[in-house]
Order: sequence, then structure tokens, then C-alpha cells
Amino acid sequence: MRIAVYAFDDMTMFHLAVPQMVFDEVTRQGIADWKTILFSDQAGHVRTAEGYQLGGVQGPNAAEEADIVVVPSWFDDGRAPGESLRRVLQQAHQRGVTILGLCLGAIPVADAGLLTGRSAVTHWQAFDSLAVRHPDVFLDKAVLYIDHGDVLTSAGTASGLDACLHLVRARLGAEAANRVARSLVIAPHRDGGQAQYIERPVPPRSSDDPMARLLEWALGRLSEPLSVDRLATQAHMSRRTFVRAFRTSTGTTPSAWIRTRRLDAARRLLESTDLSIDQVAADCGFGSAVTLRQNFAGAFSTTPTEYRRHFDAQLIGPLPGKVVQRRHEQS
Repeated sequence: MRIAVYAFDDMTMFHLAVPQMVFDEVTRQGIADWKTILFSDQAGHVRTAEGYQLGGVQGPNAAEEADIVVVPSWFDDGRAPGESLRRVLQQAHQRGVTILGLCLGAIPVADAGLLTGRSAVTHWQAFDSLAVRHPDVFLDKAVLYIDHGDVLTSAGTASGLDACLHLVRARLGAEAANRVARSLVIAPHRDGGQAQYIERPVPPRSSDDPMARLLEWALGRLSEPLSVDRLATQAHMSRRTFVRAFRTSTGTTPSAWIRTRRLDAARRLLESTDLSIDQVAADCGFGSAVTLRQNFAGAFSTTPTEYRRHFDAQLIGPLPGKVVQRRHEQS
């Protein structure tokens, strides 16, 4: 897998590092052979916002052999991209290359015409100007990233990590994304909103936090009944206090969190075992294959059987026709 990352003068090193850090970790972990290269409008070097010069930057022709093209940020003034970058993005998209516009990088992707009639996200500070510039693009302030399969956009700086991890998850599966996240010591997902894509998340709080201990306890008992009352009892709280504390800690309700974790576990088993759908349903606490299918279809717009076939065949890219969105954590 060859990933071409666009670099330009005055880009911050963090924005430039995000896709390289996540995607190169795939190779460092021995999961797959992924290679990132930097390209710009001209070969040579770029000067970062911090004052460093980065050499070895290739010209726009380097993107012609890429499987993924990433624009990891953009100029704060939101200027229009030059003809060179616009052409690179359009031609790559026509070849079936996946395009990522991270943070303000959504601006040149939109200017290249790749988001017309679609939903997208970018840094909140650029929402108003981008909405005026592209009224035919639906901007969603409530999501961390949106994946249309061929084009992916993400919100502010840190959500670029979420988007890149999602791409690892979509291409290589939950185990791969979790390994990358753990190695980089970042959360494999952030709770809230749309369907979660990384299995068995690491509780984000310290082991001394009662809620973190409860989440870890629940993750080990997904095959068992986990009612709100049982969870509240385990947390030594009244039902009302527990529900309020749980939402404050996770951004969602106990039942929604448990359902999502069970779906995570089901995906992991579908990817990595030959267990029957009935057994997967039982092991993950859904009780029956019918209940699993209903929840799975509602969350991922596909069936457990089709999902397993997708990963067994090692197909590249997200599920056909699926628009993936990760919502901001709620408070």
C-alpha cells in the first residue's frame, strides 16, 4: 500500500506527522506493507510552521502510483489550491484512489469537486467560509469524520488520528487498528454517536477510576445479562445516580454502550473465528442470531454473514455503499 501525503510550506509538523505516524505503524507492527511518501507541487523541500526544512519531498508525479492520497491540513486563510494539487486529487479520484482531507485539508478536496452533493466535515473554524464557498456540500458539525468510501474528511487536528485509525480498521480489521492504537498509546476510538469501528476499547480513565473499573468488568462479561440495575449494583450506586454518572463519563447510555461493545466483540469473532452466527450471538450476549442480525444491520448496514465474507476475502476499502460517520463525544 503506497500512501502519498501532500506537504506545503508553513504546515505544522503535527498535521504532517499524523497520517505518517498511524500508517507507518502498520508496517512497523508487521501487519502489512504500507509506505508513506511526501509530495508537493514541486520536488525538493518544504519549510514547516516551526521553522524546520524537510527534504526528500517528491513532485506531484509521485502521487500517480499511490493507493491513498492525503491532504493532512491546509492554509489557515483557506486559499484555493493551485492547479497542480487540484489536478492530482481529481486524477487520483478518477483512478479509484481513496482521498483523505484531514482537518482543513477538506478545503482543497472540496475545491477539487470531490464533495459536491455530499456530507463532509472540517475544522469548526472553517465551517462558515466553506459553507459559503460550497453551498452544495453538507457540513456536519457533530461528527469527527465522514467516510464515503472514496473520500474521507475529518474535523479538527486530533480527529485526524481517529480518521486514520478508521481507515486502518476498514482496510485491515479491528485487530490491526487496536494494535496500532495501543502501540501509539492513543484511544482506539472515541465514544458517542454513530457506529463504533474499533473492538474492545481501552477505558480512557485511570484504573483508580470506579467507572473505568466498571467498564473493564463489563467488557469481560458481555455474554451475560448486563442490565442497568446490575451495572448500577456493581458500581455501588443507585440506578439514577449511575445513569447520570455513566453518561458523564462515556457520553452515552449504559444500554447503548453495552450494545456497541457487543457489536465490537461480534465483529472481532466474525473476523477471526469460524464460529457459527448462533454461537457468535451467544458469546456476545445477543441471545439469538436474529437479535444479532437486527443490531448488526442497524449499526453497519450489512449482515454478519456479509461482513465475515468481506474480511475473509480481504477486500480493500469500506463496505459497499456505506457512509461512515464518527460523532463527537457528548457531555
